Amino acid sequence: MPLSWNEIKTRAAAFSNKWKEEANEDAEAKSFWDDFFNIFGISRYRVASFEKAVRKTDDTQGYIDLLWKGVILIEHKSRGKNLDKAFAQAKDYFPGLKEKELPRYILVCDFETFRLYDLENNHSNQFALSQLKDNVALFGFIAGYEKKTYKEQDPVNIEAAELMGRLHDKLKAIGYCGHQLELYLVRLVFCLFADDSNIFEKGIFNEYLDNKTAEDGSDLAMHNDSLFTILNTAEENRLKNIDESLAVFPYVNGKLFEERLAVAAFDSDMRKTLLDCCLLDWGKISPAIFGSLFQSVMDEKARRNLGAHYTSEKNILKLIKPLFLDELHTEFEKTKNNKAALQRLHDKISGLRFLDPACGCGNFLIIAYREIRLLEIEIIKQLLKLQGYREEVLKGAQMDASYLIKCNVDQFYGIEYEEFPAQIAKTALWLTDHQMNMKVTETFGEYYVRLPLKKSATILQGNALRIDWQSLIDPIPFEKGEAVYDYILGNPPFVGYAWQNAEQKKDMDAVFAGVNGAGVLDYVTAWYILAAKYIQGKQTKCAFVSTNSISQGEQVGILWNELYNNYKIKIFFAHRTFSWSNEAKGNAAVHVVIIGFANFEIDEKRIFEYEHIKGEPHEIVAKNINSYLVDAKNVFILKRTKPISKVPEINRGSDAIDDGNLLLNLEEKNDLIEKEPKAEKWIRPFLMGKEFLNNIPRFCLWLKNISPQELKEIPLVYERVQKVKLFREKSKRPQTLKAAMFPTLFGEERHPESDYLAIPKVSSENREYIPIGYCSKDIICGDKLFNLPNASLFHFGIITSLMHNTWMRYTCGRMKSDYSYSNTIVYNNYPWPENPSDKQKEAVEKAAQAVLDARSMFPESSLADLYDPNTMPPALVKAHQQLDKAVDLCYRPQPFPNETKRIEFLFELYDRYTAGLFTKEKKGRKKVGKK
Repeated sequence: MPLSWNEIKTRAAAFSNKWKEEANEDAEAKSFWDDFFNIFGISRYRVASFEKAVRKTDDTQGYIDLLWKGVILIEHKSRGKNLDKAFAQAKDYFPGLKEKELPRYILVCDFETFRLYDLENNHSNQFALSQLKDNVALFGFIAGYEKKTYKEQDPVNIEAAELMGRLHDKLKAIGYCGHQLELYLVRLVFCLFADDSNIFEKGIFNEYLDNKTAEDGSDLAMHNDSLFTILNTAEENRLKNIDESLAVFPYVNGKLFEERLAVAAFDSDMRKTLLDCCLLDWGKISPAIFGSLFQSVMDEKARRNLGAHYTSEKNILKLIKPLFLDELHTEFEKTKNNKAALQRLHDKISGLRFLDPACGCGNFLIIAYREIRLLEIEIIKQLLKLQGYREEVLKGAQMDASYLIKCNVDQFYGIEYEEFPAQIAKTALWLTDHQMNMKVTETFGEYYVRLPLKKSATILQGNALRIDWQSLIDPIPFEKGEAVYDYILGNPPFVGYAWQNAEQKKDMDAVFAGVNGAGVLDYVTAWYILAAKYIQGKQTKCAFVSTNSISQGEQVGILWNELYNNYKIKIFFAHRTFSWSNEAKGNAAVHVVIIGFANFEIDEKRIFEYEHIKGEPHEIVAKNINSYLVDAKNVFILKRTKPISKVPEINRGSDAIDDGNLLLNLEEKNDLIEKEPKAEKWIRPFLMGKEFLNNIPRFCLWLKNISPQELKEIPLVYERVQKVKLFREKSKRPQTLKAAMFPTLFGEERHPESDYLAIPKVSSENREYIPIGYCSKDIICGDKLFNLPNASLFHFGIITSLMHNTWMRYTCGRMKSDYSYSNTIVYNNYPWPENPSDKQKEAVEKAAQAVLDARSMFPESSLADLYDPNTMPPALVKAHQQLDKAVDLCYRPQPFPNETKRIEFLFELYDRYTAGLFTKEKKGRKKVGKK
């Protein structure tokens, strides 16, 4: 346990007095540095060695006066010697040191003068022996008071994962696996962290392994087992004659070391790996990354890409700040000069309860707890000021503030499906608690630690969708007046309905029993329903990170209709779509939203909008946030078979369902015609979205009305037809089995008899406008295109306008981040202009033709090139701008200043158009579900 700063300063003054007399004999240097380390309560021989032999820069043999590996190198000179030369000499030793042995600090001294170099921060300090007392804080890293800086992608994190992963693989290879291996590694990491962060006396775990175990590793497991037993045994219950090197370890408790594990086995290589782990500065690793670190330890592939599995603190703060932290800090600012109000705030935060019902390794709980503790420290500092403590006293004082600490980890609860992450979450919260206790130490000067561990977070292993969340607080069912969660938060699993396994589908069926259309919902939506059920009659606030699909497309009407109408949910903040990713190479980004909700009204509503999904948001104050995360009325866009406006009906393109046998690329088409010229009659141009956008030639066999004789005269085509039949007959889908009876035809034929307007089903999010265009009826439209027959220039103008594209962006589904257009959701629900005049229609048609004319100026360019924001020709940009103005005037005379105002207007118009339609449709509405 570190000494208090008062004690350290007292010892520093005594040291200066002892050594102020003439002392320049080298023989006295060892005593000098033994006394120096004793200032901080550290036995020098335990951490640092004298006269380490190394090869110098010039390849000659040298001897380092004093080396604490990875921490400090000391070069000592006789009184009056040149300290610049001493520093240069110290640097000359570096090539002879292993990377892990390289120190952060160099200290040069001549008995009278100290000069300390911080190589990491490129900073140095010099002072006289008589000034040591006033400068002793510079050596806080020796006592264990060093301030830590945490980096998400710090090389220490990566190396720690690699070394522990190597140990994991070796233990697993000898048959030590499963639960035993996982818990064993958790214990080792706890010891490594404790060794560098003042839970243990600094360096004693490293010393114990290095000095007490054989080089061949044969007795390492036995010594680890002895240590684990000691850490679980209170001092008063330990044997009186235990080895001194074990007796110095504190009683930890907290159940981490309670279970008796089978004794493992180590060899020399494994021992070396563990000792290499000891040389890392584990105090630099934020507990927030422990979960990701452990996942990577267990998974060799993930080990090489640690950052890809790490939920960054920055992203976590996007949720917890608007959920509770901003409000608490605002309250702190308002009450900071009122002692009674400040004490009430302190009592309030110490009584808050937090639940993450999909906590994984605990990242959200860890950051939430850290922020609550940091706020508590600010509250305590302010309370002390109000009690008369001066600012300068608070900054450098050594006062015992431990009696003022009220917040603890037992305010935090989690549910995790897998055993190992649940154990990690609990352990990481302990470590976070210790880090915050070190922050108390740093702030108020006196060492503060909670050992043995008496309280812990409640982390339950199990299926959160089958567990009563209240049972974690109290096994008795909720009754009025009982303790409840104040905040429910987290990042539930991202699993689309198509990827849910059998157990997950059963979970969904249980949670959404009786809800029409729930078969298309993402797995995360179940957490919304259970949270909504829990918060009924409570003042609990919730926020989840979710796939953005729950606020777009068909899921919105199903999920939010249930949440709004049956549970009276109200959204009080939302982050619109952004990229949930990290900087690690190969990391696949997920596009998410964050939604905060409660079942009571909250005055201040906030929308965080992103101009670019990888950028920073700007905040919008909203009156109401609807399920599309827009400041507008609560509306639900449900699937609709007919347009709400009087416009032509739109259709999906035809689906071959042929295993590729009816489709041809250019080479295949030419080859077939060369071999069977009669086949040319039956080959038609064919377009899917990709081909339409990129001018890629593709073809199909369109065998409608072909006679049996004609088919047999082209045997290669006949062979393809046979393969289509066999492919369809293997299907379990009734419609496909039926289509097997007609193998010459597309499985689903929806081809118009007239020319049509083609709209790609999927289009890049980077485009301002979805590229659409006219196609001849001779071109077969595939199922990745929608076709609008008999479309006029007016129809083309409206659909390609910014107005319609704005509607599309908010109501369509997504394929990753790309827009996924829909006939039943986007087109059929789009509120077209209400009774535009002939003049307005003519203006739109004229502007629409100008867009087509601008495109025709670049006949060699594809639609993808023309609508790429980086290559879109100025003439086409201007044509679209004129079209947008003409379309806007069909809606209202005033211009729309931005996209937000457009969508707000469109939602109001939709609400008006459909006011009488929902009642009519509800009676005959069929259940929506997975096809």
